[in-house]
Amino acid sequence: MTMKQAALSVLMRPEEVISLKEAVFRTGKNEKTIRRWCKEDGIGRRTSPGAPWEISAVALEAKRYGDVEALRSLRSGEFRSEHVHRYAKYLGLT
Repeated sequence: MTMKQAALSVLMRPEEVISLKEAVFRTGKNEKTIRRWCKEDGIGRRTSPGAPWEISAVALEAKRYGDVEALRSLRSGEFRSEHVHRYAKYLGLT
């Protein structure tokens, strides 16, 4: 059995960081699903194993819409990318 390698976390600006609880509220998904997305898709990070999840609201929206290009741009720190900008604008972050 092989374990899936965790994705490189997206880069996040302080104003877009939300908690696991907020991500659950926004998506209607359960905590287990959001934690899996954080690990597999890199939409969140933890500063240490026991620390709370910090989740990118922009990446969360991109994940919900299946926007792989936006997630790639976020991992590269391309916050002005057209793919990223549409989610930031939708969330009122621009």
